Amino acid sequence: MMINSDSLFSALAHLLRLRALLLMQQEGELCVCELTHALTDDISRHLAQSRQAGLVSDRRQGLWVYYRLQPGASRVGAAGTGGDGTGRGRPDALRC
Repeated sequence: MMINSDSLFSALAHLLRLRALLLMQQEGELCVCELTHALTDDISRHLAQSRQAGLVSDRRQGLWVYYRLQPGASRVGAAGTGGDGTGRGRPDALRC
C-alpha cells in the first residue's frame, strides 16, 4: 500500500500517534493493551487513523489486537526523540 503524503503528515501531526509509531518502531509488534498502558486509554482511535493512513497493520489473536509498523513506515522515526517519542526513554512495563 502506497502511503499518501497528506495521510502521512496528518497521522504524524498528533503527538500521541507519533509516540505510538516510535514505540512500535523500537519494540516491534505491540498489543493494544501495551500501547494503552504506555501511552493512554484514548489510543484506539489514533491506532485506527494510523491504520487507515497505511502506517500500521493489525492482527487479531483471540481477544487481543496486535499492531506493527508497515515495512515502509519504519523510517518514520529514524531521527527519533527518545525510545517512545517523549524524550523520556522506554516505559518501565510494556507487557500485559
